[in-house]
Amino acid sequence: MTRVLLTGAAGFIGGHILEALTPEYDVVAIDAMLASAHGSDGSRDGIAHADVRDHAALIELLAGVDVVCHQAAVVGAGVNAADAPAYASHNDFGTAVLLSAMAEVGCRRLVLASSMVVYGEGKYRNASGQIVAPGPRTGLQDGQFDNTDPSTGEILDWALVEEDSPLRPRSTYAASKLAQENYALAWSLATGGSVTALRYHNVYGPHMPRNTPYSGVAAMFRSSLEAGQPPQVYEDGRQARDFVHVTDIAAANVLSIAADLPGFTALNVSSGQPITIGEVARTLSDAVEGPAPAITGKYRSGDVRHIVASPELARDTIGFSAAISPADGLREFATAPLRDAEGTGAPSV
Repeated sequence: MTRVLLTGAAGFIGGHILEALTPEYDVVAIDAMLASAHGSDGSRDGIAHADVRDHAALIELLAGVDVVCHQAAVVGAGVNAADAPAYASHNDFGTAVLLSAMAEVGCRRLVLASSMVVYGEGKYRNASGQIVAPGPRTGLQDGQFDNTDPSTGEILDWALVEEDSPLRPRSTYAASKLAQENYALAWSLATGGSVTALRYHNVYGPHMPRNTPYSGVAAMFRSSLEAGQPPQVYEDGRQARDFVHVTDIAAANVLSIAADLPGFTALNVSSGQPITIGEVARTLSDAVEGPAPAITGKYRSGDVRHIVASPELARDTIGFSAAISPADGLREFATAPLRDAEGTGAPSV
């Protein structure tokens, strides 16, 4: 039986992957149990307490392992610049230590949790269909939210982001995820190992973390509705995204392990069905007969306007197609259980 080391196994995504892998694989499950993600509860049945930055521990844990499924990471965009050392330590240094230990024991297969945030602004075209790199969004304070052509001022429409699109991270988290990919690519070239980097789009589903500054927007809308308050939608609510259910994320990991692709391969993991942030809020509100979302016009300067993935390469390469549509999944998510343990603050180094 193939032996898999699963890092971040106690996390939101890692827990679903663990459940999906267990019937078919011999899984070694580990997690650092950071208080920022798991609160004061520092243990989970069947999951070893181990930090991917601990080289000696990894050497023991990697004994007999055929493939590593690396989910451990500090997540979220980061609240301020003070979070940067934690992202660099856990995500980048941790991945470097893991890759070093894999090389030492001769483990040559890695499935890496990456993210759509590596694309930065996403991809845009003008009315003539030409791809255009947008300029900075300088009119946010005046309610001008759309990206424009820096040469003409024309409003641009979004285009599907493919895996060979430029990588331009815009947040601390995004920078750390791209660094993980770069370390993994270099490791693959140096060792002859294989890497499948799965670029997750907006993940949601049962046992998602509750409302913290590091949570996803779907969980934050849920928290507002549970408090009897309308979900607070930033900008005009027309921002396009791709929301992918966590069980589909788990399925993509299982398929990637089974496919054993050579070299370095990056794949979008998405639903293939774009949805606006306003539609996400309305779907959740309607599902629980809650208050209508409030379109606030507020904005965060680091947010991107649109980012929507092309699902084709993942379908053609590993046979992945999302089984759950955002419309169906979000209605289910409106009353799904969230994580019992909430984080206790910002991530620590």
